[in-house]
Amino acid sequence: MSNPVKPYLGITPTIADDVFIADNAAVIGDVHIGAGSSVWYSCVIRGDAGSHIRIGERVNVQDGTVIHLNGPREDGSDHMPTIIGDEITIGHSALIHACTLQSRCFIGMRSVVLDGAVVETGAMVAAGAVVSPGKVVKAGELWAGIPAKPLRDLRQAELDYWPESVATYCKLAQNHIKSGNGVK
Repeated sequence: MSNPVKPYLGITPTIADDVFIADNAAVIGDVHIGAGSSVWYSCVIRGDAGSHIRIGERVNVQDGTVIHLNGPREDGSDHMPTIIGDEITIGHSALIHACTLQSRCFIGMRSVVLDGAVVETGAMVAAGAVVSPGKVVKAGELWAGIPAKPLRDLRQAELDYWPESVATYCKLAQNHIKSGNGVK
């Protein structure tokens, strides 16, 4: 099986030593992934459009997720990187595109976060939601729907679950590494 970490135009991803990357994932170009993070099966993280992707520490990017960015535009407007903070769960088959996910937020399965959007620390995007370009998901709020809108304030039990989710995926990633799966 080929290495899932691939250079693009001379730029190779920088990956912390203890990161798990599934062998059928693709991490390409100007991408940085911090310590304790994991990139699961069939994920694509493409830093190939003249900008960059930064993923912090203890982030789990679950199966089938796509993370991309916007490069410089023909009209001369600026590029839009994708910035992902620390201790984040990104659910299965999410699409994260040219946006910012601040630390300790939660992105539900099959949700979409689009260009210029910000998900603040302590915010949650529900499964299947679509966060429109430029929207700000405020700390302590749950957003849901298409297009996503504030649904309610988060409950304490939901906030308490996030560290558990992060810890579970960190342990799971290390077990996959011990089992000989992935490249790290």
